[in-house]
Amino acid sequence: MGEKNETKKYKNPILNWIEYRLPIISYLEKEYGDYPMPKNANYLWSFGALLTICLIVMILSGIFLAMYYTPHVDMAFESTERIMRDVSFGWLIRYIHSNGASFFFIVVYIHMIRSMYYGSYKNPRELNWILGVAIYLIMMITSFLGYTLPWGQMSYWAATVITNLFSAIPIVGEGIKTWLLGDYTVGNATLNRFFALHYVLPFVIFGIVGLHVAAVHVHGSNNPAGIEAKSSKDTVKFYPYMLVKDAFAFCVFGIIASAIIFFGPNLMAEVDNYIPADPLVTPAHIVPNWYLAPFYAILRAVPDKLGGVALMFGAIIVLFILPWLDTCKVKSCTFRPIYRWLMILFFINFFILGYVGLKPAVGSYLIIARVGVVYYFGFLLIITPFIKRIEKTNVLPESISDIYYNKKNN
Repeated sequence: MGEKNETKKYKNPILNWIEYRLPIISYLEKEYGDYPMPKNANYLWSFGALLTICLIVMILSGIFLAMYYTPHVDMAFESTERIMRDVSFGWLIRYIHSNGASFFFIVVYIHMIRSMYYGSYKNPRELNWILGVAIYLIMMITSFLGYTLPWGQMSYWAATVITNLFSAIPIVGEGIKTWLLGDYTVGNATLNRFFALHYVLPFVIFGIVGLHVAAVHVHGSNNPAGIEAKSSKDTVKFYPYMLVKDAFAFCVFGIIASAIIFFGPNLMAEVDNYIPADPLVTPAHIVPNWYLAPFYAILRAVPDKLGGVALMFGAIIVLFILPWLDTCKVKSCTFRPIYRWLMILFFINFFILGYVGLKPAVGSYLIIARVGVVYYFGFLLIITPFIKRIEKTNVLPESISDIYYNKKNN
């Protein structure tokens, strides 16, 4: 049999050589260049691309920091200080990495709020939502592990508090706790385990992100109207239209992130973490990172230790089954007049939980947390499944292009 003739698809002979042997260029053109995006997609759809950029920055900066970090209880704090003071541009890389975690979660929360508000978790995108929640869960684990690595006061005591939670699980709790610690108390074995997991998990996230993006491309992106594209009139090519939006969003994001890194690098840091870990001195108030605070508030809202742990994990598990809790045919909250405001209240409630999670669990803060927990679960488990019985949804437009051209004419 004769060899297949090499096609001359591109002007550059190197690209033609690669394309003939591995058609990755045409694949990228199809999946990202010619990929049809809903015509009414706004800047909220740029946050998915921002998340990918954030993940890459976090992985690269983390690899650099790992070259100089020493995972030992006697040297971890000093090695962190050495990175800040002696390593060329070490201070910059560390501030990018430490603040990058906060930026990452800000973008994730906006991305998840958009997905929930516009019904991006509904048929046929249930698996895409599940993969997204899995990424969110692993991100929380990874960020907590990273929080412990500087081995400051808050690092040590946060590790102590969180690992002690597992002891509340009946029968297997103590065994899980000992396995996590590598000993009977938080120590060197614990730090080594946390460092290893913190290094590996971002690559797991990267793999799931690949599946997440692939799942998006199977049925296409959702849109603010929550209706499927019916023809080419409803869509535009990703390149150049959405790419320009993504590039602009990245520039704005980069300016804001740079301003914080250079002018307020400790804005989202805990002061106690600049003090070396001391097992004999307990901080007045042990708190997690701000982005984990809502679940910390849920944990502390219940006086029973096992009940608090169950609620905290339940608050995440319930997100996995959201596509089956919301069975309303209308996807977007734009056309759901009652559910829309209840969901906005859910978002506000979540951030209020985050605020009280950073405060002592006493007095009015504890009461607010308990009310917030009731609404969190009440919204997801009661309001979401049953609201459709009393809600009259608005009339959906015939197509995306109708919305687009009506706005343009108005």
